[in-house]
Amino acid sequence: MGDLPQIGVEEEFHVVDLETRRAAPEVDALLSKLGGDEFAPELQRSLVETNTPPCRTLDDLREHVRRLRGTLEKVAHPLGLGVVAAGTVPLVELSGTDISAGARYEKMQHEYQMLVREQHICGAQVHVDVPDRDMAVQVVRRVAPYLPVLLAISASSPYWRGEDTGYASFRSMVWSRWPTAGPPGAVETAADYDGMVDELIASGTISDPGMVYFDIRPSAHLPTVELRVCDACPDVDDVVLIAGLFRALVRRASEDALAGTPLPTSRHELLRSANWRAARSGLEGDLVDLVGPALMSPALMVGMLVDGLRAHLEAAGDWEQVLELSRQTLARGSAAARQRRAFGLRGELTDVVDALLETTQGRALTGITTPVAPPPPELLAGYRPEAFDEAVSEGGQVLPHYGFMFRVLDRLGPRGMTAAESALRTEQHARGVTFRVGDEPDRLFPLDLVPRIISAEDWAMLSAGLAQRVRALELFLRDVYGPHEIVDAGIVPATVVDGAPGRSRIGATLPADAVRVTVAGIDLVRDRADHWFVLEDNLRVPSGIGFSIISRRLVRSVLPDLEPPAGVVGLDDVPRALRAALLSAVPDHDAAGADEVALLSAGPVDPAWFEHTLLADRMQVPVVTPRDLQVTRDGVYLVGPGGRRRLAALYRRLDEQDLLDATGADERPIGRALCRAAAAGTVQLLNAPGNGVADDKLVYSYVPAMIEHYLGEAPLLDNVPTYPCADPDRRAEVLDRLHELVVKPVDGYGGHGILIGPDATRAELADAAAAIRARPEGWVAQDLVQLSTHPTFSGGALHPRAVDLRAFAFQSRVGDRTRVDVAPAALSRVAPAGSLVVNSSRGGGAKDTWVLK
Repeated sequence: MGDLPQIGVEEEFHVVDLETRRAAPEVDALLSKLGGDEFAPELQRSLVETNTPPCRTLDDLREHVRRLRGTLEKVAHPLGLGVVAAGTVPLVELSGTDISAGARYEKMQHEYQMLVREQHICGAQVHVDVPDRDMAVQVVRRVAPYLPVLLAISASSPYWRGEDTGYASFRSMVWSRWPTAGPPGAVETAADYDGMVDELIASGTISDPGMVYFDIRPSAHLPTVELRVCDACPDVDDVVLIAGLFRALVRRASEDALAGTPLPTSRHELLRSANWRAARSGLEGDLVDLVGPALMSPALMVGMLVDGLRAHLEAAGDWEQVLELSRQTLARGSAAARQRRAFGLRGELTDVVDALLETTQGRALTGITTPVAPPPPELLAGYRPEAFDEAVSEGGQVLPHYGFMFRVLDRLGPRGMTAAESALRTEQHARGVTFRVGDEPDRLFPLDLVPRIISAEDWAMLSAGLAQRVRALELFLRDVYGPHEIVDAGIVPATVVDGAPGRSRIGATLPADAVRVTVAGIDLVRDRADHWFVLEDNLRVPSGIGFSIISRRLVRSVLPDLEPPAGVVGLDDVPRALRAALLSAVPDHDAAGADEVALLSAGPVDPAWFEHTLLADRMQVPVVTPRDLQVTRDGVYLVGPGGRRRLAALYRRLDEQDLLDATGADERPIGRALCRAAAAGTVQLLNAPGNGVADDKLVYSYVPAMIEHYLGEAPLLDNVPTYPCADPDRRAEVLDRLHELVVKPVDGYGGHGILIGPDATRAELADAAAAIRARPEGWVAQDLVQLSTHPTFSGGALHPRAVDLRAFAFQSRVGDRTRVDVAPAALSRVAPAGSLVVNSSRGGGAKDTWVLK
């Protein structure tokens, strides 16, 4: 197997009328001006096929694919025609009179009837040399389990006869109706394969070997293995990527066959199901990992495939190119998603065809770039927001950047959305996406169906403001557990720091340069389009990152056809960034175990146990409880059946007091020993104990002053105006305005203890006033911010619900400084009807939050 197999590609194209953008049965006019064997008719007269010569390198293949596409366009354009490389073209009419001439095609039309009339579909077939047909059959069986990934990469056919099908590759659905379509038959030799074909012909099911339409097959006319599962690809680079991966798969399968490695045992039904999932979702929803089986994100599936083929890609000289092409493809999404983005701008299928015409020839897209809102959809009948709504104007008009979403939701209608919501809950049950409130049983994470959009401009502004805030809070923590400069300067009163409920003696024992805030969860709200407030800082054990990641996967799994024109920033890299931030806090990167980190949890009893296990899995680190740990003079060790393992960092996801009360692997108290290890620098405990001094409701009011003091900068994000009740003048004002303010306990969390003045009864206001007078230092009041609302699906209809935004910032040590990165994994929280309290423990829900590119 030392020789490099040659590769070739057959591409099918739609011929379209440049004026109407509809499929045009004019292939005869094209072929009359094209000579040689490189161009051929297809079953429908609106389709044309090209054939590259055999190529040794991917660069040669790319040049031939481009040359043939350019030749087609050069001939087509003077005729008022264009050519489109895609699984389907959006605008097509089915007709029984547009079949290409020839006895074979005429016989197929008579035999298969509507099935033939439907075949306005195009694929890309890749051929790879094999030494003989016995090897070809072995390769076919061994490569078949990997084809769903290749189909997902190629998916380019969301539209069919003027409608969005809900699939990324509807061509696959049309193609699957042929009696011989699907995964290859269970044969092992060329003789077995030929016998199967003879039986199919004898049965009258097919008329010749060329009508065996398996997803992969020994070629009927060439000494090759032929890949047939893929849609035609608008982007040439996707063709090259698939060809490079397929050749590597064929080479690996050939070596396995020669080595006598057993054939894969995946069930035929599971292979079909995996292909269906790839056709449904493309690269925008989960794919089926046949090992398990289980659902897995496309980024992981593609990454695993590329990494697993590295040796064979390197042997062919393809590794660097295929790796880079796979990253580019994942970053821009499937061709189906790109078509939906084009449609989403103003809801015109002609825009989709125009984009396909340009992409087929490798040209940059021009034309419409500003979103156009659709007319008010029926879904919004009766939708009456009382505050600033992020998706709908005061007059009931969908705002332009939400136009794409409401085109999809309106197509689904209330019944379709109800079905999608039911599918969402089923997915949550299957994946165990739960949380717990107090001693109650686990409940499903309350995820809404309708995503929330954060524009790229808003996100850039928020990211800068959040990074600024986290830097200042980090410096405040180092200061108040050290020199007290901000207190001595009279900027923050000593009583505020000394009386803070979250102040801890342990915080003062940590090294002066220790990174204290590795993960910050900052809650924000807005009251108009251009005005955001910080509502709260969470610096202890902020939760929600994992729920943000799984929310994206859940919503994408049930609504993969939702695609904003600008694209969405992906979340697959967030766990890696989190792990890198945790490890950056380790001062000596050359020490033993310096790359070992674990997530420290209370275990299954923790309300966020699902999130803990998900993040640990995505970061590829263990999730441990104190009972798994042992502390020695040398450091902290994970103790298990395989022995001990030194840990450099612990991502702390349990409360500080629970940690102090915990028991270790030796059944002795371990909390204080862990804190002493952190003080000695033999382990990094992240987030650090004692961070609560910086995130209570009273200290919050001084954060703008911290920013000015430590950074010498004006705050980029506003606080909600806050009134400390410990101040006599402020307390008098609060008591006088109690009916119009929001009152919060200084050490409250989860929405507990909050009183919203305008909604409170006289008795509740009286109780709050008494509590403030009895212990003024325990309370703050804030101006009532009228939270923005967002369409939320409930009870079969859309309703405006108040929302906030929890954003997560990761702080990393870089030399003797720190860097703050705001992760795109934000979580929007939704208040129940008639409430402004968004916490899930108080009946609130959540939304997938899309940060636009």
